[in-house]
Formats: sequence, structure tokens, C-alpha cells
Amino acid sequence: MVQSVTFEASFSNPKIGASGVMASKRDRLDHWFGFGSFFRTARKACGTEPGLKDWALMRFKWLLMGSAVVALAAHAQGPLGLKNGEGMSYRVGWTLIPFVGRIAIAAEEVMGGTQKVIRVTTTTATRGIARGFYPFDARGESIFDAASGRLLVSSESSASNTKETKTSMVFDYARSSAMYTDDVRPENSKTVPMPAGSPYDLILGLVQTRSWDLKPGEQRDELVIFKDEFFKLTVHAVGYEEVETPIGTFKTLVLVPLMEKEPPKGMFKRGSTVRVWIAQDQRHLPVKFEVEFSFGRGIAVLTDYRPPAAETAAGHASNPGP
Repeated sequence: MVQSVTFEASFSNPKIGASGVMASKRDRLDHWFGFGSFFRTARKACGTEPGLKDWALMRFKWLLMGSAVVALAAHAQGPLGLKNGEGMSYRVGWTLIPFVGRIAIAAEEVMGGTQKVIRVTTTTATRGIARGFYPFDARGESIFDAASGRLLVSSESSASNTKETKTSMVFDYARSSAMYTDDVRPENSKTVPMPAGSPYDLILGLVQTRSWDLKPGEQRDELVIFKDEFFKLTVHAVGYEEVETPIGTFKTLVLVPLMEKEPPKGMFKRGSTVRVWIAQDQRHLPVKFEVEFSFGRGIAVLTDYRPPAAETAAGHASNPGP
């Protein structure tokens, strides 16, 4: 059953026009800032704070799964990496601390006016000892056109004991531009030129790689959104590895995004490394993500998975029960 909703339920001042869906974006990237802020706080408490700045928080955002890599720049838009009803949950750890937070991703098919869309919700929160140092909660929504798989709108809100964010980005493919809106700091709102390609946000970009069919030695270009900037990345398939998770052991393909098509900036300029492990089975689940910084390593491991609604319905039909 397809739920009918209006974009007003999730975004401020939305409009649907011939050039795309207009609505709001950006806070979902601060999911990653929250965890980075926690580690900065913890390091201060331990007397080991090395003077981290916003770029350190920005880099950890790439760990929390998501929108790190991906949006197709040199390829036609392919199928969305998440299906209606599908969900994934990840345990996040940091260096020697095995559990500092969780990431949950869920997709559902809804009606945005007369347009069928896929709404992907991402929630991020500190847990365990991390929450004692830095209580943080965030929620992001991305709206994709169900027919083309294009990202139309991305929005995010977050709250911690020191900061609140509420941002959005709306993509106008006909005009090759994106409207970036910061509701908390309106002076940062602006129209941003958009490079050729169909972007994904940071977290969902990593998930999208599961729809690719790369082999070791192959690569694929992609366009990545980070805050109000676009990053041109090249994702390399480097080899196979076995990965153990709470839901099983998987043979995986390791993917590494690099910034090669333009001068490195942000985390790539500072030598950070991002990796994602894609299971080599029928589902191709992204079972692990890793971001390595000069001051530590963040790892997200898949702990729970919910199959698409179509598979669940098919299973019930084949096993109707008494």
C-alpha cells in the first residue's frame, strides 16, 4: 500500500514544479558532526585534546554512514540502493570504544502530491558512554523520485547540548542549481551551482554503492554532497575481504572513495581514508563502514536488517499459516 503524504509534512515551503521538487535540506549532515563533537569532548575530558576544529567534526561525519560517497557523475542514474520497506541499523564504534552510537536507515514509498517518491529517513544518536559526554540526536530525510532515482530534496535537523541545526537542500536539475537553506542561520542560505550528475547525500551515498557491480581493479566516478558543497569522487574497488557482523559472516568487496578529479578538499585534503564493505551475495548489503583520521578510527557495523516490503509480502503469501 502506498501512503499518500504532502511534502509539507517533512519540509518547509515545498513546491513541485517541472524542474523538480522544491523544499528544504542540510541538517542531516550534522548527524556526523554530533559524533565528532562527542570525541572532541571526550578527548578534552582526558586531557588529550589536540585542538580539533570544524574540519575534524566534518571528517567524522563520513563515518556515520553515510551520505559519504556517492552520486553518479559519469554514469546514467541507476536504481536507488534502497527499496520500499527496507531498513538497516548500524552500531558505531570509535577506536578502542566498541559502542558510541547508532545509525538507522529506513525507506518507504509515498505520494508527494501526484508524484510517487521514495522517502528515506536516517536517524543518528549517541549511546552508551558517548551519550554521557555528548547527548546528540538527529533526523534526516531524503526524497527520491521513484521513477528516475534522482534525489529531489534532502533535509536534516539535529540537537545537542551545545548546538541546534535545521537545514535543507533542494535540487533543480533543469537549472543546474541547488537551493541551500539554513533555518537557524539564514545568512548562510544561498543558491549553489550544481555540477553535472545526480547527487546523493553523504550517508545514503555509501548505501548506494550496493547497486553497483564493480570488480577489484575497477572504479566509478560520483558526485557527493557535503553541507553546501559538491565533491567529485572516484570510488575504487580494491579487493575482497571476509567481515564478521552480528547478523552473520560475509564475503565482501572493499570500496575506497578518493578525490582525484579536482584538488582535494575537506577530509580528503587532510589524508583521511573512507572504506565501505559490500556483501557479495544476493542482497549486497553494506555491512561495514570505516573512516580513519589522524586521531582515530570510526567504524559502523550492520546489526539489524529489514527486507523490502515486496519480499516480506511474498514470504507471507508463500507461508500463509493456519
